[in-house]
Amino acid sequence: MQTLDEMLQASCWARQLSADELDRVKNDIVLRTVAAGAYVCMKGEPVEHWLGVVDGLVKMASNWSSGKSTSFLGLSNGSWFGEGSLMKDEPRRYDVIALRDSRIAYMKRSRFQHLLDHSIAFNRFLLIQLNERLGQFIGIIEHERLLATDARLARCLASMFNPLLYPGSSLQLRVSQEEIGLLAGISRQRVNQALRKLEQAGLLRAAYGTLTILDLDRLRRFGD
Repeated sequence: MQTLDEMLQASCWARQLSADELDRVKNDIVLRTVAAGAYVCMKGEPVEHWLGVVDGLVKMASNWSSGKSTSFLGLSNGSWFGEGSLMKDEPRRYDVIALRDSRIAYMKRSRFQHLLDHSIAFNRFLLIQLNERLGQFIGIIEHERLLATDARLARCLASMFNPLLYPGSSLQLRVSQEEIGLLAGISRQRVNQALRKLEQAGLLRAAYGTLTILDLDRLRRFGD
């Protein structure tokens, strides 16, 4: 289980801070355990924190009063999110829900703003983060419109191993087939079929509650 110190050590912006600055960051972070199925944050609420996944798996989603819902992406160990809403000073525009028991870092808005105003390394990180996230969302739209289900699932899994967005992740992912289905927008039964096909192609190894990626490059290109 990853600790907050390990998460910060893996965050390129935090490694550039002095010891005193890092201590102030830690003092302005509250760690909370969010149970599976519970909300990390909710659409429409005031944005008072920058958020990070210390350990666990959560999904960014939109749930409408009509009962319709959609999942945008999964956020695993080492990921930070919510900077867009903080910088635009607007209510949160999406829900974030824990797919399993997860430990979440809540950094105070004032500390985020201080880093934004005083840290070149932090600003460089945000530029890279926003650019990577934009590319991720464009890829999701492209895959939804152009790829078959097996390839969509492969790209969904591969996207969770972006070293810039998820620096704390390894090539072994603790995730159930139900969770994969929620992230990829396909049924659990169809997930099972797609995983068998990807396993036969030598791209991954599936065990109960765990996926081990064997060939990340080919997984990213599957279906081309």
